[in-house]
Amino acid sequence: MALTLLSVNCGTPRLIGERNGRAVSSAIKKTPVESEIVFFGTLGISGDEQANRSIHGGPDQAICVYSADHWDWWRNENKFDCEAASFGENLTIVGANEHTIGIGDRFAWDDVVLEVSQPRGPCANVDLYHGRSDLAQTMTLSVRCGWYMRVVCEGTGATHETEIRHIVAPERPSIRDAFVARYDVRSPPALRRRILSCALLAQDWRRAVERTLS
Repeated sequence: MALTLLSVNCGTPRLIGERNGRAVSSAIKKTPVESEIVFFGTLGISGDEQANRSIHGGPDQAICVYSADHWDWWRNENKFDCEAASFGENLTIVGANEHTIGIGDRFAWDDVVLEVSQPRGPCANVDLYHGRSDLAQTMTLSVRCGWYMRVVCEGTGATHETEIRHIVAPERPSIRDAFVARYDVRSPPALRRRILSCALLAQDWRRAVERTLS
């Protein structure tokens, strides 16, 4: 299966506003890189950084992905005019979503191979950055959340309008199911156990789902 990579986006920490009287620094403001190729390492893309490494980053959250397939829905239903990196993602893609992508799926192009590790959790900085109060909640309720990927083969990859190969992992749970298992209290225990049976699920997400069964 083939998808289209619209852009690779990077950013560095900067002040994006205040929360509870305290200044908030975040790298959520990302822009498409200008170079034709960029290096993907195990901790992320060259030139991209995280402000708080205790909750962002690391091998299982090296690359954040969001689908431009959702843009029309955001524009028409929520009056939010999207563009590449609107949600702070590193990769903006076309041709996939939280239903069609599963834990353990891989993206491959040029020298790079990425592997899906977990859904993206709600992030209040999306609201703060855009000056709205509804975006993170809407991402959660609609499960238009995006996902994280680990880098399994380091190397350089094209950054704009390029085809990437989607390699579907066998018997894997979808991003949507993995998200619901953690955040929807109505999700059945059988679904949560199925998510936990996936060996390629990121450990932080696994622990969070385990807590819902305790």
